Amino acid sequence: MQGIKPYINNHKDRFLNEIIELLKIPSISADSAYKKDVLLTAEFVSESLKKAGCDNVEICKTEGYPIIYADKIIDTNLPTVLVYGHYDVQPPDPLNLWDSPPFEPVIKKTDLHPEGAIFARGSCDDKGQFYMHVKAIEFLISTNQLPCNVKFMIEGEEEVGSTSLAGFVKNNQDKLANDVILISDTGMIAKDVPSITTGLRGLSYVEVEVTGPNRDLHSGLYGGAVANPINVLTKMIASLHDENNHITIPGFYDKVEELSTEERAEMAKAPFSLEDYKKALDIEAVYGEKSYTTNERNSIRPTLDVNGIWGGYTGEGAKTVIASKAYAKISMRLVPDQDWLEITDLFKTHFKNIAPKGVTVKVTPHHGGQAYVTPIDSIGYKAASKAYEDTFGKTPIPQRSGGSIPIVALFEKELKSKTILMGFGLDSDAIHSPNEHFGLFNYYKGIETIPLFYKYFTELKMK
Repeated sequence: MQGIKPYINNHKDRFLNEIIELLKIPSISADSAYKKDVLLTAEFVSESLKKAGCDNVEICKTEGYPIIYADKIIDTNLPTVLVYGHYDVQPPDPLNLWDSPPFEPVIKKTDLHPEGAIFARGSCDDKGQFYMHVKAIEFLISTNQLPCNVKFMIEGEEEVGSTSLAGFVKNNQDKLANDVILISDTGMIAKDVPSITTGLRGLSYVEVEVTGPNRDLHSGLYGGAVANPINVLTKMIASLHDENNHITIPGFYDKVEELSTEERAEMAKAPFSLEDYKKALDIEAVYGEKSYTTNERNSIRPTLDVNGIWGGYTGEGAKTVIASKAYAKISMRLVPDQDWLEITDLFKTHFKNIAPKGVTVKVTPHHGGQAYVTPIDSIGYKAASKAYEDTFGKTPIPQRSGGSIPIVALFEKELKSKTILMGFGLDSDAIHSPNEHFGLFNYYKGIETIPLFYKYFTELKMK
């Protein structure tokens, strides 16, 4: 494939300016106050795909935020790649921990990114990464080198559970028909160590509510005489792990996939420094399930974590009160063979069973999805590997991720297609956290690598 690097060099300032403009729009799908901004982002994405040379660009309405569809069909006898991404972003809170405003993108040089990184909410997850695909197809179309058909499906609800996506996919199977699905919403092991994500954990996300007395009470008049929902909730949460950090919900591990010693040994070959890991997080020690390494704990083992907890008085000064209610949000990351609906039911039953008399418990499931594993002997994986080899000069390492992209399992069920996860982010990019960023090296490297995937996938598919 000719002229990728010169094309990027000639247009890199424009590529950067475009992603900066996209990052300025606060497309926070979780907060209805930003509805206009999310819709404005959908229009931006649509226009970008049109300018890149795509045909049949549509802003498809759903019950929630719209899904952008576009395609470039050059020959129905050629393979078709479906590119998925999302244009919504996480809320930026806590704002006081950002070094610069989250929706005022800035380029900063760091030790890891001496050439600079874009600091802004959504820079890596997922605006910067899906926009690499827009620029990649722009190159292929403008230079008349597109080797296959390409379709785009960019949604605006990924950060809130992709509520509208399942219906859209089910109702548009012909429109979305493809030979492989390509996603860049994951990362690499290191800046100079490319990797391909071959597994994702599933997810069950719930909210719990513990109610005690029918109103907030004076902690002096009633303290010690009635159950304090906050005290009770914290004890209940603490009981969800034993002394070995093993999850105590009955039946939770019944279907957990146990990797063989050989598979775990292969995983251990990936470069990893525990000391660097601790230093990057400013912690003295790691923590987790006994008998598993750090990289195993955050990829091949299920977890249960409290994502938020609140109740009572949290304002300035003191208020001596026993709250009527206490709340927590809890996420469980799941591994292959664990069904998220089944796990949600197990959690709900167990949490209600461990509640003491004097309180009532309500469990509200929010969203979830199944775990996913893709084989490394597939044509898609081989094409991705060859693409990385060309641009990085080394063979990528297959890696299971601790994150969840629930729609990947949905795609396989409805569209009968495997998904290839070609991520270019890094663990240090602080996605979902203050000071999220995406290295310029990674951004441009993605634009350089993606066209080669199309090339090699077409060649292998047409053999």
